[in-house]
Amino acid sequence: MRTDRTVIITGAAGGMGRPFVERFIANGDTVIATDTSDDALAALTEAIPSDRLFVQTADITSEADGSALAALANEMRGQVDVLLNVAGFFPVQGFLDMSAEDWRKIVDINLTGTALMCRAMLPLMTGRGWGRIVNIGSASVNEGVAGQTHYVSAKAGVIGLTRSLAREFGGEGITVNLIAPGVTITPNAAKALPKQIQEAQIAKRAIQREETPADLVGAAFFFASPDADFITGQTLVVDGGLHMT
Repeated sequence: MRTDRTVIITGAAGGMGRPFVERFIANGDTVIATDTSDDALAALTEAIPSDRLFVQTADITSEADGSALAALANEMRGQVDVLLNVAGFFPVQGFLDMSAEDWRKIVDINLTGTALMCRAMLPLMTGRGWGRIVNIGSASVNEGVAGQTHYVSAKAGVIGLTRSLAREFGGEGITVNLIAPGVTITPNAAKALPKQIQEAQIAKRAIQREETPADLVGAAFFFASPDADFITGQTLVVDGGLHMT
């Protein structure tokens, strides 16, 4: 297992991102964690005291913020080994109620932001014969979700992004893979999703319990490891067996 890697994690301070930070820090990697909130990042550093954890506020939809994050990684470490794109946003909104601005906001966060982070970090990954990009998608693309057309469309786009980058950078020894979670219960999701929706998801799973962010960490860590050297462009559904592809 590789240690002392430089790992960039977006959406790191939220309920979804924190377990990823903990796992890579425990492995002896250096993690540069980014999120949109200074307060949330301060809470992250308090919860995970480590001289290997560095934080920087950034909006993934901003090219300038992505460039600044890459500059920090270059100054500190001179390279990026792993990019884990966790940041996302999934509001519930009827399709006929969506304005063009609503649509663009969700696509920007979930698709364009992921692409911009890849573009910012890839120059620090190429030319070394090894690198890992792990994107977080959504199992919702397998069946669609009423009230989340913008989100599901954006996450479907992340699958295409993942496959195309895998083709383009495979010769560099860089793999690009995607994890597609089911409904994952973070503190925010627990408040936002009606209980009946959560219970319906559990009832349809082969493993009938809540899905938590911790359920995704092992899959991401595997994709980021040398054990996954010959796996790229793939989507791994992690939803307790609700979808079986």
